[in-house]
This record gives sequence, C-alpha cells and structure tokens, in this order.
Amino acid sequence: MGEQKCIGILTSGGDCAGLNAVIRAVVHRATGTYNWKVMGIRQATNGLMSRPPQAIPLDIEKVDSWLTIGGTMLGTTNKGNPFAFPMPDGSLRDRSDDIIEGYHQLGLDALIGIGGDGSLAILRKIAQHGNLNLVAIPKTIDNDVGITERSIGFDTAVNIATEALDRLHFTAASHSRVMIVEVMGRDAGHIAISAGISGGADIILIPEIPYTISQICAQIRDRQDRGKNYCLIIVAEAVRTEEGELVMHTNRLGQSRLGGIGQYLADTISECSGAETRVTVLGHIQRGGTPSSLERLIASAFGVAAVDLIAEEKYDCMVSWQKREVVSVPLEDAIAKYRPVEFDGTLVKTARGLGICLGD
Repeated sequence: MGEQKCIGILTSGGDCAGLNAVIRAVVHRATGTYNWKVMGIRQATNGLMSRPPQAIPLDIEKVDSWLTIGGTMLGTTNKGNPFAFPMPDGSLRDRSDDIIEGYHQLGLDALIGIGGDGSLAILRKIAQHGNLNLVAIPKTIDNDVGITERSIGFDTAVNIATEALDRLHFTAASHSRVMIVEVMGRDAGHIAISAGISGGADIILIPEIPYTISQICAQIRDRQDRGKNYCLIIVAEAVRTEEGELVMHTNRLGQSRLGGIGQYLADTISECSGAETRVTVLGHIQRGGTPSSLERLIASAFGVAAVDLIAEEKYDCMVSWQKREVVSVPLEDAIAKYRPVEFDGTLVKTARGLGICLGD
C-alpha cells in the first residue's frame, strides 16, 4: 500500500454543477483504495493564505451525499490574483509564499486543483514556485480548457440552456415573437451552439463566427414568408456588436462584466425586421442546480483518475476526457491556449446541415 499520504483538494474560479461529485470521487478513491487522508481547502487559495489554513478533513461519510448537490461545498473565489493580492490598505502584495506555507502547514503531499484555464495557470505558477505536487481537473461551463473534450460544469449548463429554449419555443409561437436567449461563454460559443442545436434554435450566434444584422433579418423574413412568424435565437455573451465592440455592463463598484448583447440584438433586429422581440438572460442559472447524469459520470472519472496520478507520482498534469477515456496531459499544454468552437468542426457543420443560421 505504501506510505499514507495527505492530499488537499480545492475548487477555484466560478462555481458550477459537478464540483461536489469530483470531491466525492477523490475522497472515495483516496481513502477507500489508498487509505490516505484528504483535506478540503476552503475558498480556494484563500484558505491556504489564512492562518491557520482553512481546511476540513474529508471522509466518505461526510461526502457521500454530495453527488447530486450543485455548487461547491468547499466554497470558491474568482477574485484576487495571489501574485498581486488586494490588501485592506488598497495595496497589492504577492501572497504566493503564504499559499505555499499553508500547503506545508497542512502537511500535504499533493494538491488537486479544480479550475478553469485562469485558475489552473495561477495554481501551476504557485506549484512551480514552491515545488508543490499539483494535479489539475478542468472545470468551466464554457468548456474552453485546452486538450479536453469536456470540462466539469459544461453538460449541465447546456441542459439548462436547452430547457430554456424548449420553454420559450411555445410562447414564441403563441405570440409570433422573436425570442433571444443570452447564455454564458466568455471567450467561446460551446454552450450556445450545443444548446442551440439541441433546443431547435433557428439562429445561433457565437463569437467564433462573425455575423451581420442583415443576414439575421433575412432569416427572420424568410421564416415569415414560410408562415413561421416566430424565431428562436441563442447568443453567447461574448458575441460582439456588428461594429466589433464587446457589450459590457459596469456595476456601482466599477467592475465590468460581459452582458447585454441579447438586448442589443433585440433592439437592432426589431428595427430592421419589424418583429416583436423579447430577451431572456440565463446568467448564473446555468451554473446552478443538480448536475446531469453525464456531469456526475465525468466528475467521478476525473476524481478517481486524479488520485491515481498522485499514486503514480505524476504531477504538473491535468486529467482530460478524450475519445470516451480519461487520460493525463501536461498542464502546461492544457492551459497554453483556450479551445474555441472550430469553424469547420462537427457542430458547426451539423447546425448548417439543419438549416440553422449562424449569422454569416
């Protein structure tokens, strides 16, 4: 069996469905198979910065009911770069050494980090700086982490967006309206194109494919000419205006976030087509709720595989879903560049083959 290890696990970046299923799988494999200890770290790297470090021991009894729970029971954060961490006096401080010290104070032999490309890049930099043993698990509803076909959170987000289209289909038809659904997708249109095909959208707009308003209005008029006086449009939040500008909104704290492309399209389309338009912004609804069965399956496979990599002492790598298998890939390669929707890929070809307008 070898020596008893103590491993830590944290969730970083935005929350999503499936995170607790990963944690559950890690605990099952680590404690049940290898007789290791598992420490759940609170609030991502913030927990390792705290003194004493904020972490809780995890065992099978504690996590066994977590399979179906959304969000993350450990908490997370997507604010504050540890290398330039905002302090109470307004200054920025490099706190990476505090995180490394927290790792050692907990007596960890390895760390499993669950995050998107941004979080994983930070974790890798810290691990390299402190010579920490890191294994990564990809998590993002946007599904844009490199070298993996699936990331935790994506399938559930697509299911929620698909259900929204299903529900809006009937009210659009009843009122002869153009219904626009704005979904998340900071850099890539994976949610929009997957849900758009599954939910029977008439128009799918993604940041990878430039569009024109005239083409969208032509599609709407063509449907009207064929006796279909309604239209379903799904758009990723990162789609730009026709002039090439990102649509952002800024809160009272001065923080800017993507959002508003749906309303921009509604106003522009109603002008050129005369159609009555309505906008639904799904926002964080896509992050919440019970994880889908596929989500739980992949989360479980990722969790078990990550623990096995630690047992094999294979670090600085990420678990990846490829061709119905979990494999490990170099973390450096996985975060080197994000994975967009391929212009000539299967989903784009499928959408075009179904007569769905992609705006171009």
